Amino acid sequence: MEPFSRPEFFTFANGTPPPLPFDASEYDRRLKGLRDIMAAQDLPAVLLTSMHAIAYYSGFLYCSFGRPYALVVTPDHAITISANIDGGQPARRGAVANLVYTDWKRNNYWRAVRHVAGTPARIGIEGDHLTLAQSDLLRETLNAPQVVDIAPAAMAQRMVKSAAEIALIEQGARIADIGGAAIRQAIRPGAREIDVAMAGRDAMELEIARSFPDSELRDTWVWFQSGLNTDGAHNPVTTRALQHGDILSLNAFPMISGYYTALERTLFLGQPDVASLKLWQANVEAHELGLSLIKPGARCCDITARINDFFAARDLLQYRSFGYGHSFGVLSHYYGREAGLELREDIETVLQPGMVVSIEPMLTVPLGTPGAGGYREHDILVVEETGARNITGFPYGPDHHIID
Repeated sequence: MEPFSRPEFFTFANGTPPPLPFDASEYDRRLKGLRDIMAAQDLPAVLLTSMHAIAYYSGFLYCSFGRPYALVVTPDHAITISANIDGGQPARRGAVANLVYTDWKRNNYWRAVRHVAGTPARIGIEGDHLTLAQSDLLRETLNAPQVVDIAPAAMAQRMVKSAAEIALIEQGARIADIGGAAIRQAIRPGAREIDVAMAGRDAMELEIARSFPDSELRDTWVWFQSGLNTDGAHNPVTTRALQHGDILSLNAFPMISGYYTALERTLFLGQPDVASLKLWQANVEAHELGLSLIKPGARCCDITARINDFFAARDLLQYRSFGYGHSFGVLSHYYGREAGLELREDIETVLQPGMVVSIEPMLTVPLGTPGAGGYREHDILVVEETGARNITGFPYGPDHHIID
C-alpha cells in the first residue's frame, strides 16, 4: 500500500455556494479598480492579507486564529489562499477561486502564494498589515521582489461606495435602530449592563437573520455603558447594575457580511442634574452642527475646525475625546479602518458623492467635575451630489432619552 501523499496545497470545492453579499458584477468592478491601481504602479501581482481587503475584493471574510490568509491578484486571475482548517467554506463564500494550504510542512502558505503569484520583480502589499516576520518570508519565498505599499490606494478605492454597498449600509442602519429600541426598552434600575446589551444584540441578530437569510451571522455586538464606564467610547460591557441617576451610553453595531454600521446615543436613567443636562445639550448642538456640515466638497479638517470652534466658544474643547466621525464599509472593532476618511484635524480628504461618514461628537467629563460622564451621539450620512442623507432614524437628545 502506497503511503498517503500529503499535498502542500490543493483546491477543495465542497457543496453548492450560497448567494454572496453582492453579485458578480460588483466584485468584478472592485477587482478592476484594483487592477487599475496595479497598472498605474507597474505591479504584476498584489498580495492582500487583511480581513477587510480580502473581504472587499473577494467576498470571503476569514477567521485568522493565528493563521495567515491571502488574496493574490494578477492581471489575469484572483485567488484566495486559506487554511485547511476552514474546509470548503472559503471556496463557497468567495467570488474568486480558492487554494487551500495545509500544515503538514512549515510555510506551505508561502508556497501556495508563490504558486499563484510566481516570482515577480515587484509586488504590492498592505504595508499596514504585513508583519515583519511575514515580510521576511515573502522575500525568501518570492526571490526578494521590490515591495510596494498599495494599502493607501486600496483604501481610497474602498472609501467611495457603490450603490449596492450603500443599499447594504442602509439596511445596517435600519437594523441598528431596531437594536437601539430593544436596548432602550431593557433599561431599568437593577438591570446589568450585560443584560441590556444582550437584548440589543439579540434583536439585531434576529433581524439580520430574517433580512439576510443567506448571510453568515457573525460579529454583531453591543457596548452598553453606564456611569463611570461611559468615559470611553470603546469600553467593554460589565456586570454593573444600573442605578437611578446614571448617565448611559447606547452603542449598537449590527454586522452584515463584514459591513459595519453603528448607532450611539446618550441617555439618563432619571432626570439629569443641571450640569449634566447643559453638557448633553451642548453635545447635541455640536452633533447637529456636524450634520449640517457634511456635503460634497467639504474637507474633513475644515469640518473638524468648525466643531472645535463650537466647543471652544463654550469652554468644552478640553473634554473632546476623539475625531468627530469616520467612514463606513468593510470594517470592525477588530479589523479594518478607512483612516483617510475621518473627521480630524490632520485629514484633508475632500468629501465626494458615494462616501459614507458618521457624525459623532463625544465629550468626556472626568469625575469630580459637575456633569461627569461620557456624552456621545452618532448618525450615519451618505454623501450625495448636492448634500448628504441621514440614514439613522433613531431619535437623540433629552427630549427622547430621559428614562424615568
